Amino acid sequence: MPDPLAGREIVVAVGGGIAAYKTAALTSSLVQRQAGVTALLTVNARRFIGVATFAALTGRPVATKSFDPGRFPLGAHIELAQRADLIVVVPATADVLAKAAQGIADDLLSTLLLCAECPVLLAPAMNAAMWAKPAVQRNVQQLVSDGLTIIPPEEGWLSCRQSGSGRMAEPDTIAAAIEAALTPNDS
Repeated sequence: MPDPLAGREIVVAVGGGIAAYKTAALTSSLVQRQAGVTALLTVNARRFIGVATFAALTGRPVATKSFDPGRFPLGAHIELAQRADLIVVVPATADVLAKAAQGIADDLLSTLLLCAECPVLLAPAMNAAMWAKPAVQRNVQQLVSDGLTIIPPEEGWLSCRQSGSGRMAEPDTIAAAIEAALTPNDS
């Protein structure tokens, strides 16, 4: 039986958090399953992990600029949204969640999310105190109401040297959520 991700186009959008290192493992897994993967790295993501990593893993150029007429004459946000079967944001920082919930469009990722007509999954990752804030939880509820899927963070050791909720879901958990979102429900 063919892999349900084979031949599917997935945009892996990397937010600016330490959990970005896990996104490399997720990207590799998706490519091994024969998905076509395009990585998008925010400015802050590039402070944690390099463009070369995702170019090597995907075999494709990495999207980093809102305006790149040589590669995306119609606009990267438009062309990526048109070809994507699914967009997954890993890690989805508090900033990314807030922008998406409010419809702010001031960078490539936020404009891509506004153009998306495919399923969008977000895997939040942040400090436990940030995750618990009412503003963050309001943004999460707004995104769910808007039809986006949240892959809940896990409890565990955080980069701030504390344990708590806010640890990004593991790559296998995110991959399972991607497969579920792309598998038709026959019931």
